[in-house]
Amino acid sequence: MSATSPKMPAFDISSVAESNFTIIPEPHRSINQKRYNRRLGDHAGLRNFGVNLTRIVPGGQSSYRHAHSRQDEFIFVLEGEVVLETDAGAQALRPGMCAGFPAGAGDAHRFVNRSAGDVLLLVVGDRTPDDEITYPDVDMHARLGRDGQYHFTTKSADPL
Repeated sequence: MSATSPKMPAFDISSVAESNFTIIPEPHRSINQKRYNRRLGDHAGLRNFGVNLTRIVPGGQSSYRHAHSRQDEFIFVLEGEVVLETDAGAQALRPGMCAGFPAGAGDAHRFVNRSAGDVLLLVVGDRTPDDEITYPDVDMHARLGRDGQYHFTTKSADPL
């Protein structure tokens, strides 16, 4: 086989833009911009679940600790050492390790990079409608609207 560029449905991940954009509003946005996503599932045209290649730089986090009401999440550590923080506490994960968070379980989680090098995660989550996200450590709540976008409020339902 020749060394040509792959044709869809195959693709090289370097062809997918990396972005630290987050839909989380201020005043909670900036702390979540030390992680960069390549939205591989979107690039492939997937509609029922998302697949992201997430790079967390030293001192960064994947998100605030959160739990989904209707959407499953699965994370596989590809490179680096990352700290998984859940309701049960913190534990270090290394390449080849993974974690799964079933919808509705209520186990709030995040990944924090306390190392000196980047962390690379493969993140998979479904896109079930009517999802809600709880954030136990900050005054924020999100609800997935009929428009397919998350709408953020404080826990007392004031808009953010």
